[in-house]
Amino acid sequence: MKPAPFEYCRPDTLEEALSLLSEFGDDALVMAGGLSLGALLNMRMVRPEVIVDINELEALAQIERIENKIRIGALARQADVLVSADCAAALPLLIAGLHNVGHYQTRSRGTLGGSVAHADPSAETPLCLATMAGEVELSSVRGVRRMAASEFFEGALTTAREGDEMVTALYWPVLGDGAGIAFEEINERRGDFAIVAAAAWARHDGGAFQCGLGLGGVEDHPIGQVESAEGEIEEIAERMASQLVCDLEPLDDRRASAEYRRHLAFYLGQKAMRHALEGAVR
Repeated sequence: MKPAPFEYCRPDTLEEALSLLSEFGDDALVMAGGLSLGALLNMRMVRPEVIVDINELEALAQIERIENKIRIGALARQADVLVSADCAAALPLLIAGLHNVGHYQTRSRGTLGGSVAHADPSAETPLCLATMAGEVELSSVRGVRRMAASEFFEGALTTAREGDEMVTALYWPVLGDGAGIAFEEINERRGDFAIVAAAAWARHDGGAFQCGLGLGGVEDHPIGQVESAEGEIEEIAERMASQLVCDLEPLDDRRASAEYRRHLAFYLGQKAMRHALEGAVR
């Protein structure tokens, strides 16, 4: 199949892009990498009146450190983030997650902002953002606002973005030196979306651990929790995995039953959390 007819716009400035979204609202879709959107258009699963291609907006590809956060522009390519010295030093969990995204050919085109805006429940970038309690920057002609990842993801391919807004950046807390991280996933083939994925990080802070654990592919959106924990590593890992899994309502589809997903969620969650805790420098 081929896409239904649409008007194609390629703005030269962010202001022009936001003006188009203000004019067309929900009848417009933003194209960044285009990997997910292109497939949806060809299958006519989406039929926008207007496509707003933002690939000329180079300012949206910047990666910069702002105090204790890394701001990654929505148009930053996955491949560019993987070779960023700032991201390697400050965001090792994101780097680990990106190595599981698609294939190296697709990572040269795919963008972090596009993945977050698309909100596939099995995607690695949204999972890392939720696990690290990151934030999404949304821009419109009305202004700029930031929203916690836990509030932004509402369901499969569904977010809290308003029709005239565009994801313009992602804010990631800096993990810092001595942090332990782990990323685990199970999929049918390498490069496929995960059936279940688990991401974890930990820092030793005095007599306790500051740690985070997240799961993707289990429910219709990524979930994560951050807490301060004391005790033995095995005890902390089991408790956090149990807490995250106990209230889940796992997906049930051709790839995996709900029961199997729940089993994988606990197994991978506990494994990832344990490895992250073991890697945290005391």
